[in-house]
Amino acid sequence: MTLSELFKTLKTLSKADLNSVKQFLESLDYNYNGFEDFLLSKKAENGISCPHCSSFNIKKNGHKGLMQRFMCKDCNKTFTARNNTITFSSKKSFATWKKYIECMMLGLSVRKSAEICGINKDTAFIWRHKILDALQNMASSVHLDGIVEADETFFAISFKGNHKKSTSFVMPRKAHKRGKQTHLRGLSHEKVCVPCAVNRNGLSIAKITNLGRVGAKDIYRAFDNRIVSNSILCTDAIACYNDFAKTNKLELIQLKTGKSKLGIYHIQHINSYHSMLKKWIKRFNGVSTKYLNNYLIWHNFVNYAKENYAEKTKIFTDFCFTTNKKSLSKEIPLRPSIPVISA
Repeated sequence: MTLSELFKTLKTLSKADLNSVKQFLESLDYNYNGFEDFLLSKKAENGISCPHCSSFNIKKNGHKGLMQRFMCKDCNKTFTARNNTITFSSKKSFATWKKYIECMMLGLSVRKSAEICGINKDTAFIWRHKILDALQNMASSVHLDGIVEADETFFAISFKGNHKKSTSFVMPRKAHKRGKQTHLRGLSHEKVCVPCAVNRNGLSIAKITNLGRVGAKDIYRAFDNRIVSNSILCTDAIACYNDFAKTNKLELIQLKTGKSKLGIYHIQHINSYHSMLKKWIKRFNGVSTKYLNNYLIWHNFVNYAKENYAEKTKIFTDFCFTTNKKSLSKEIPLRPSIPVISA
């Protein structure tokens, strides 16, 4: 039977029979496995747009297998609902991807997630960073308001990974022995600085900015235009926040060394955030610095956001599957070993 004959036969089936066919196809790891219905229903809420030029001027253009294909009338390129998404070209079922999202919500390791989902551990690792790269789109839209607490935390630089297979990476220092994280004491250039800020509504920002001690430029790199004007910024006594607060029209409350509270103003939430973050990173037995920004975003969403588990799982699933963010598998391991923000 040819494909055209199959389509003619399908048109003669009852609605109940078509549902049975659909359920059978969804049980297979074919191109059609539930993604299309999910993506089309979600994207239709805001209108389906061209992933190439963002135009809404589109028309239906046949099928790719059993998936609806579209053509953009402006750029004349064709696409399906999965173009430029993290599941593009994946042959794994929608159910497998959803199960993997649940594993990420629980903070499971790559090996454990791979075992639960029935996939290779290398695939599980690539999926983790494809999903977290998509989540970066959500994080970039976060703006803090109200009472905002800010402080920095530090992580020892990690070149974790199999460098023997790399043709371009050269270890810039001697490897550390187990149990010893850095050769130099204090805030040296062997540590990356991560400025963090939280408000009291469960929103948070955290990103690697520089090596060693934080400076005024680093505060701008992390928070400029991310904290709403007229908010109240609570920090410790470090001077580099003064100019930032003035420029961004923030009321600055600084607590002197030894003081933990000034009326309703304190930095206990950010201190608690740092404690949670350190525990989160520790559970993965060392995170390579090149991937640390993704783990920061992961922590912010799973552990710090105030929505309940079911709400966060739905937001996570809907956003990561529908946002236009496609990371190429082969490029993920090739990221800069220390992703500091350039001046």
